[in-house]
Amino acid sequence: MKPFKSGLSEVLAGWMRRPARFWFWSDRNFRFYRERECYSKGADSECHVAGFVFPGNGNHGSARLDKSIEDQLSKGIRFFDLRVAHKPNDPSDDLYFTHVIYTHLTVLKTLECVEHWLNSHPKEVVILACSHFEGMDDACHELFISHLKKLFCSKLCPRKEPVLSLRSLWASGYQVILSYESQLVARHPQLWPAIPYWWANKTTAQEVIRYLDWNKDMGRPEGFFVSGLNLTAPRSYIAKNPKESLRTLTFSNWECLREWVEQQRPGSDPHSLNIIAGDFVGPLPLCSLVIGLNHKLRPKISARPMKEQQQQ
Repeated sequence: MKPFKSGLSEVLAGWMRRPARFWFWSDRNFRFYRERECYSKGADSECHVAGFVFPGNGNHGSARLDKSIEDQLSKGIRFFDLRVAHKPNDPSDDLYFTHVIYTHLTVLKTLECVEHWLNSHPKEVVILACSHFEGMDDACHELFISHLKKLFCSKLCPRKEPVLSLRSLWASGYQVILSYESQLVARHPQLWPAIPYWWANKTTAQEVIRYLDWNKDMGRPEGFFVSGLNLTAPRSYIAKNPKESLRTLTFSNWECLREWVEQQRPGSDPHSLNIIAGDFVGPLPLCSLVIGLNHKLRPKISARPMKEQQQQ
């Protein structure tokens, strides 16, 4: 068994011919091991992208953004929740990320950094989920979409791609799956529909876990979906706890969330997870924790002596 050093590991072939579950594993600092013969026995030459779990940033927006997008990519983040808005009374066409307040960098300037990073990492695949779109009319949407198509160009994976395997993505040069929360998706084959996000909107880790477990019991959605570890601090809570912030709240609840994540499994069964997203993904070891879950997919190695196995 040889270490596979590429950012995205090849998929398990056992779930082919099922609806693609889209599980990615990626990080420059971690290695996932494969045994090509074991995975490809009886499989098509193109295996569905299935069987991995990967980390995401719960909201690439002002208050929750503690690392540049390049830093987050280098840490292993491959899903970005991008809440896009046009500032009121702004005569320009510039768009910004928003979460209560606006970012200083425009959306396109930030995504140019993503495109540049992908040029240097040709076997990496990212999911960009654009949503909310405050202050945007249809004309603004169409202009933004045209900018996105021009920026990522041939890197955009069309939503009707018949086989979503890493091999086919690499062969086609696709590196971006672009989700767009709007009915305008129907007009643009390069855009994917909105990705379900399990957002508890709760203040404590225990409440978040109860919400996520309830959703797991209901069964996972088809395709991509996000399990959010995000905590929410409403105004009433802040008023009663003036020394608290979203950051301190997240850090104080981290241990409980960490234990829950460690118990999760990747895979295609109804209770498995896909994207696991959270806040402050730089200071907290979310990436390494989530990526480590993929080791549960390693094929079981026979306990027989290696010499006996080699003789067969």
